[in-house]
Amino acid sequence: MKETRALESIVKVEGLSHRYAKHWAVSNVNIEIPRTGVIGLLGANGAGKSTIMNSICGVIYPTRGDIWIDGHNIRVSPIEAKSKFGFLPQQAPLYPELTIDEYLTYCSEIKGLTGESDASSIEHVKARCGVDHLSSRLIGALSGGYRQRVGIAQALLHAPCFVVLDEPTNGLDPNQISAVRKLIKEIAQEHAVLLSTHMLAEVEAVCDQIIMIDRGEIVFDGDLESFSNVVRPNALVAVFGNPPSDDGLLSLTGIDQVSFKSPSKVRIEFSPEVDMNKTLIEASLEKCWDLREIYFERARLDDVFAALSINRS
Repeated sequence: MKETRALESIVKVEGLSHRYAKHWAVSNVNIEIPRTGVIGLLGANGAGKSTIMNSICGVIYPTRGDIWIDGHNIRVSPIEAKSKFGFLPQQAPLYPELTIDEYLTYCSEIKGLTGESDASSIEHVKARCGVDHLSSRLIGALSGGYRQRVGIAQALLHAPCFVVLDEPTNGLDPNQISAVRKLIKEIAQEHAVLLSTHMLAEVEAVCDQIIMIDRGEIVFDGDLESFSNVVRPNALVAVFGNPPSDDGLLSLTGIDQVSFKSPSKVRIEFSPEVDMNKTLIEASLEKCWDLREIYFERARLDDVFAALSINRS
């Protein structure tokens, strides 16, 4: 077992597997997280997200595998590894009877910050999370959105290079969700952020990379565009300089339905077994339709999510 490794990524997970009694919650998970950006850990409830997240954070000791955080193996050097990340669980560990200043002072003492570094860190994270104007307000009197901001502030107190957020917008109203998402994207400009969620809208709004878990295994690891292209809908849009008629298009093999969006732009639904790119290009050349642009519609994220799960049923 190695204690340190190369630092191309802020987090490196190799061969992570964990068993509860006879049930393997996760199996042979390998993850690399870059030094900035938002990585969405996506999956249905019970898919294994919490086990992976808690293993990375050192909350549970995995059955197998190794985890490095900023070069430190969490098995060998747990204190050094844990000092590199901040964590906001789904239920933020807030004390409603404390003011924001009192709470952040308490958290900074737990994290080992003292003296001037303590005071400056508190002022910095309050300003960064937009709660500095509420310093003396009781946490119990704050809205849900501001409570989440305070929770994120405590995760940033010790200037970690890696931040873990578990369902950070759960239970917030639309305005609060928008504000917290904006804050997360700002944080991700300087930190790596791992965001655990089952909400596809959250992934689409803030994530640069998606890691989807299903039944304890990674079924997708890539960017949003690649995720959208896992399932290709049987529809495309074509733009013509000399557009054909409805009947002209419907006469082509495999086309089921057409609808013009403008005089030159048409949406085409087709049979999945047909190479519609080739069909349209050949027809355009033969009939002088002057095909200028063609692009497939992007699949809905919930269709992709369902397909990645159903294909393993």
